[in-house]
Amino acid sequence: MLPECQLFGTLGCHLCELAEAELIPMVEHGLLVELVDIADDDHHFAAYSLRIPVLRRVDNGAELSWPFNGDQVVAFLR
Repeated sequence: MLPECQLFGTLGCHLCELAEAELIPMVEHGLLVELVDIADDDHHFAAYSLRIPVLRRVDNGAELSWPFNGDQVVAFLR
């Protein structure tokens, strides 16, 4: 079973769009990814504004910072 994840980013972020594109094939195979806009939360903005996009596992809090590719995401999810 794939862990649930969050992708921290914001609207208009080109890198965030690239990260989403990397994740689409995995989402099509069952990966659950919540898109979290850091502009909506002061805590998220403070934590991630200089680092987005960041993929975070909900189960253990591990984070994968951009840049990442599909193979790196697969390894991160193991």
